Amino acid sequence: MKEQVHAVLGQMTGAERKVAHAFLANYPSSGLSTVAEFAALAGTSAPTVLRFVSRLGFSGYPEFQRLLRTEIQAELLSPLEKGDTSPARSSDGSALGSYFARATANIQATLDAIPESEFEAACALLSDHKSACYMLGGRFSDAIARYMAAHLRIVRPNVRRFQDQTSTWDDQLLDVRAGDVVVLFDIRRYQRDLVHLSELLCERKARIVLITDTWLSPISHYARVVLPCAIDSCRTWDSGVVLMALAEAIVDRVTHRDWDAARSRIQALEHIHWNKPPATE
Repeated sequence: MKEQVHAVLGQMTGAERKVAHAFLANYPSSGLSTVAEFAALAGTSAPTVLRFVSRLGFSGYPEFQRLLRTEIQAELLSPLEKGDTSPARSSDGSALGSYFARATANIQATLDAIPESEFEAACALLSDHKSACYMLGGRFSDAIARYMAAHLRIVRPNVRRFQDQTSTWDDQLLDVRAGDVVVLFDIRRYQRDLVHLSELLCERKARIVLITDTWLSPISHYARVVLPCAIDSCRTWDSGVVLMALAEAIVDRVTHRDWDAARSRIQALEHIHWNKPPATE
């Protein structure tokens, strides 16, 4: 639903945008309230709320709320709940083939969902060598953040990761300057500590690039660029295939946006590597 709102935000009237912003800032409670309560929250009228709902392609407010409730239920599903309803394999008996087919569908769905302009905006931010670049992900996605940082550190300077326990993040925030770029990975079931960190980063005027799922992490409220990925594998675990593919696409684009600088750093790294003295026992 939040992805739909972002997609048509530019086509809305000023009053409809007020409703959209209220919906995104108070998701999902705003959309579950009555039309009158929603209108009061947005500081608009009930007819404006209904026009907003129509703009999203719904025939009426009840249909809008039904889909919103369905979306919330899907967003909160645990691996245990998904595992109870997941088929073990496809109808032709191939578990591997079924999983790869779903991964391929997710890649195409993500390609359709991310405008080229948003992808380029993210890569432009990460290509700004005057600003430091920070990376962080959630329980599983942080492995992809670490992978992405390892590559970017080779082709551009000042790439860092938020390290260790959340209690140390405040200390690391001291080094974040206005204009620095922070890439955050956050997919369902969204982490409160990452959301809180994004609030603090926003206060420090850092520019956040959010890589999330199609339901959109609450961090989207603070992000400069939002890149939604299809992660539903129709199995017990959500899929990280698209997250990894997107991370690699960004690394490749950043590398070649300023190939001369990247080439120079790669050459210097190769020189260091091949001129190391042999290890002694």
